[in-house]
Parts: sequence; C-alpha cells; structure tokens
Amino acid sequence: MFTELNSILSATPDSFRKGEFVLVSDRQSDASFLVHHFLSFYLRAGCKVCFLGLVQSFSHYSAVSQRLGVSLAQAKEKGQLIFLEGLKESLGVFLHEESKEESQVFSFLGDPAVGLRGLYEFVRNSLCSSGDADGVLEKWGPPVLLVDDLTVLLSLGMSTDAVLDFSHYCRATVCSKLQGNMVMLVRCEEEEDEDDEGSERLLKGLTHQCSLSFQVQGLPTGYCRDIHGQVEVCWRCRQGDSQQMQKKLFQYKVHDKGVSFFARGTSSAVL
Repeated sequence: MFTELNSILSATPDSFRKGEFVLVSDRQSDASFLVHHFLSFYLRAGCKVCFLGLVQSFSHYSAVSQRLGVSLAQAKEKGQLIFLEGLKESLGVFLHEESKEESQVFSFLGDPAVGLRGLYEFVRNSLCSSGDADGVLEKWGPPVLLVDDLTVLLSLGMSTDAVLDFSHYCRATVCSKLQGNMVMLVRCEEEEDEDDEGSERLLKGLTHQCSLSFQVQGLPTGYCRDIHGQVEVCWRCRQGDSQQMQKKLFQYKVHDKGVSFFARGTSSAVL
C-alpha cells in the first residue's frame, strides 16, 4: 500500500469510495505496482478479495505483499482472499488434470464458443460466499475483484466482445449489486494492428465502463534511471445528466517498498 497514492486519491483503508471500477493500463511500462497497491490496500481494509491472477503465481504476489506488510497466506487461510492461479489451473486443463470445478472455470480453453460464464460464476460465488476456510461465518468489508491481466484472455482465444461482456457482468454484480470495487489491468502493445480483437479495442471499451483509470506509460524522452515512467489519473463522476472528468499527470519512481509520485518535471533528476 502506497501512502502517496492514497493521498492523491484521498483514500485510506478506513475510508474509500465503494461501487468503483478502477481500470489500470500500461504501455511501454509496467503498471503491476498498482495491482500490488490495491491488493494490499483492500486486504488492509478488511474487504473480501477475489484475485484472478492470470499472469504470475501466488508465490510472486505473496513475496511482494510481504514487503508491503501484508500476508497473503494468512488472508487466504482466513477466507478473506480467494486466489485463482491462472497459469497453474489452465495448464491443468490442457493436461487433463483439472478438477470438475476448474474444468468449469476454464471451459473456454477447450471451446472458446462457451465464453467466460464459468469464470464469472467463479467470481460471483467467491464474493457472495460469507464463510471462511473453516466454515466459520465472518463479516468482511465490501467485496473486491482484482484481475491481472485481462488481455491474457485474448491470448487464450477469447474475443474482445466476450471479455467486455465478462467485465460488464462482473461490474454489475460486484460494483452495483454488492457495492464493492473492481480493479482490472490491461496491457497494450507498443504497436498493434488496427483489428477488432486487439487490446486497444478492449481498453477503449473498458474505459467507457470505469469510474477511475490509471494510464501508465514510459517517458516520451526514453529511459531514465531516476524516473520510471508517467501515469495519468482520470476520475469520472456523474453530476445530474452530465459526466464530469478530471485528469492529473504524474511521474513516478518505484522503490523496493513503495512508489514516489511527483508532478511532471519536478523530480530532482530533471532539475
């Protein structure tokens, strides 16, 4: 959890907006530090978290969270964290080693026409359940869905429309019905053909759905040792029949246990 970012968003684990869809995207940079932030933030807030880890293993996220002062193993044991290790589970499907539940979650791997209904049902069942690993009822805060990263589903043969439908149903359940929050990461290639099934179209579709977005990019001037990139934060909120939009641009540097944010051009590295 990054204190400077909490200050920018005017949020703390004790006080944050509910019903929010946060979209994180990156281009020529790595925005995974934001995923780690939101994971530790919502666990500290006492939320019930469903994490679809489609990129890295549980041990990877656990090691990073440990440096941020959060134990994923303990959160998982208590039933606060439901972690789907996509790499491991999808390999099991390909090798026909999956259980019945895993087969339903990743049924689209064998037949893309099936769609992502099984994955959505996994999310819904995980966040609507109120029991922990020992069957003891425990009251958690607002439910949260984290996905890292959504573009992996495109690589696994799903269409952009199917992924957009998945995000729409998740938002309707998590954000609207349960008044929880949702964080999704989308990675965009540096150069991509203008086709209908690419990450660019997915990003545009999700941008219309989200209420808060982070666009992480490399520096226009190229590599800098002391500045790792820039991030544009965009808030969207409705006022009556109109939608208001606020944008702020920051440069950032990732540290071992945190991230520094500063206005463009104000870092000591460029002064």
